Amino acid sequence: MQIEYDLRQAKIRDATHIGHLSRTIIEYELGWSWTPQRIIKKIKDKNTNVVVAVEGNHVVGFVVMGYLENEAHLDLFGVDPDYQRKGVGTKLIAWVEKTALVSGIGIIYLETRLKNETGRKFYQKLGYKNIQRIHQYYDGKETAIRLAKDLWLNESCKSI
Repeated sequence: MQIEYDLRQAKIRDATHIGHLSRTIIEYELGWSWTPQRIIKKIKDKNTNVVVAVEGNHVVGFVVMGYLENEAHLDLFGVDPDYQRKGVGTKLIAWVEKTALVSGIGIIYLETRLKNETGRKFYQKLGYKNIQRIHQYYDGKETAIRLAKDLWLNESCKSI
């Protein structure tokens, strides 16, 4: 089934949808840290890019990427389970990676739960590498795996 959706910068009104999706598909069994109020702060932050995939008025995916001087951090990323494996997540990640490159940033870091094998495989398919295990990262309970991607290396390899 072909789905029709658009990618765009998040608006304040999207914060509730993003927060609730995060709570449901990412922060389950943990405390709720990505509340709508926190999402609004990120939307307003000039060093953060919040992008949503929308079908009509329904947020079906989102990505929150913070940009520093030489690196970026993928803070939050999720796709509604009904829209997974349909290219939505890949396009969201491509958007923020391109933004990083245009900004002169070549390294992206992110963390995911150790038990999130599907998520790690998704990131690895996109070129991210496991670089560190962080015990008790999530609420002092769960181990995280830190992944990284060198965007400059990937860009320079295209010209070889």
